[in-house]
Amino acid sequence: MDDRHTAGAGRNHFSAFPLDCKGYHVPRGEESRTLWPRPLAQKWTVMLFLGTCLLFCARMAMPICAVSMAASFHWSKIDSGLVLGGFFWGYCFTQILGGHASDKVGGERVLFLSAASWSLITAVTPLLAHLGSNTLALMTFARFLMGLTQGVFFPSLASLCSHRVLEGERGFLMSAINSGANLGTLMAGGMGSLLLEGYGWESMFYCIGLLAGLWALVVWLCLLKGVEVTQKQKDFKDPQWSLSRKRWLSLFRKAPVWAMMFAHMCLCSSMYTLLSWLPTYFKESFPHATGWVYNVVPWAVAIPSALAGGYFSDFLINRGYGVSLVRKIMQFFAMGVSNMFIIFLSGDVSFPSAVTLISAAIGLSTFSSGGVTVNVQDLTPSCAGALFGFMNMMGAFMGLVFVSVSGYLIEVTLSWAKVFSLITMVNVTGLGVFLVFGDARRVDLQDCSPLVQI
Repeated sequence: MDDRHTAGAGRNHFSAFPLDCKGYHVPRGEESRTLWPRPLAQKWTVMLFLGTCLLFCARMAMPICAVSMAASFHWSKIDSGLVLGGFFWGYCFTQILGGHASDKVGGERVLFLSAASWSLITAVTPLLAHLGSNTLALMTFARFLMGLTQGVFFPSLASLCSHRVLEGERGFLMSAINSGANLGTLMAGGMGSLLLEGYGWESMFYCIGLLAGLWALVVWLCLLKGVEVTQKQKDFKDPQWSLSRKRWLSLFRKAPVWAMMFAHMCLCSSMYTLLSWLPTYFKESFPHATGWVYNVVPWAVAIPSALAGGYFSDFLINRGYGVSLVRKIMQFFAMGVSNMFIIFLSGDVSFPSAVTLISAAIGLSTFSSGGVTVNVQDLTPSCAGALFGFMNMMGAFMGLVFVSVSGYLIEVTLSWAKVFSLITMVNVTGLGVFLVFGDARRVDLQDCSPLVQI
């Protein structure tokens, strides 16, 4: 099958209306796919960027408000860990389901329903907190629902891009959306610092819920209402999409596959732990420090760092370095060099030093976008989406475990050094496995050659 496309292929087949989702068809022997016209693709790119930004704002609302809520409801660190970890329980369950539903009804519809749901959950969180006496259970349930509704986002986005965007234009869309994630975390920190001091923790949830609801409303009115999305479902009898148990077992026997998955799980567990507990760490370790500094600076650093990492990765490959070597170099920066900065946090550091160390660690961790994160496309391009969904599900589960374990360690040992040591150990282990067993050569051809179309 000839899968080669150019960025301009099929553009002459546009409808004259910029919001016509009927798009155009790309022939060349493959299944007809309905693609966005360029004006519509640009509008969706902007909206998905904003949607990802708001998604991470909503996701970070609870970690940022955790200290204030713990003081209000008399939570221990273990209690806070249970609430924060509730998100990952829900997030684990809908990874694969989100991609499948998007293939059936269209990624646009799934993303809209997802955003409408988690915006509502965010807005009513303060009401739930004051609804009954068992606030801990209600907040854990609210976070579970948040994870459940947000879990479909990135798998749906992957399905959406594969159906609506030309191959030559997917890179820009994905990089823009990843930048939205960092910007959302940054915005949540900035908004949280201002709203917590002036209006209380409830205002954080109300504000983000309102903005996300407005985003969903704009998407519906401007991009979806009155437009019939007719996306042809993939034929799952097609060998390219056949994911039998035999094939899964065959792939999991490949050392590069499980090395990639293990490294991804380790990275997710360490990053989710940092995301969940950093606001509490700074609040308790430096109670008189300005909140917006530690809630904003690390994520402001992460945005240019992510772009620089992507450019560096492509630069090395274009200069003739092997893809496998480049993946390992990028992962070494993401989990090895960044670890060196985390180690210093275990000692006695000043507030400026702590912010600098955290910013450097988080900034370098974004280099994983040129490492493990895209390694799945090197190893198994014929089923990269399904395998990435499985990886992300396992990463979310490990995040759940480590967020809860970290809360237990802080409560029992009264030491943040234990948490940073745990993160360091996990990163070193995951990086070591990937450096030894990782690779970038295709492994879905051997023993599965009838399942792959060329």
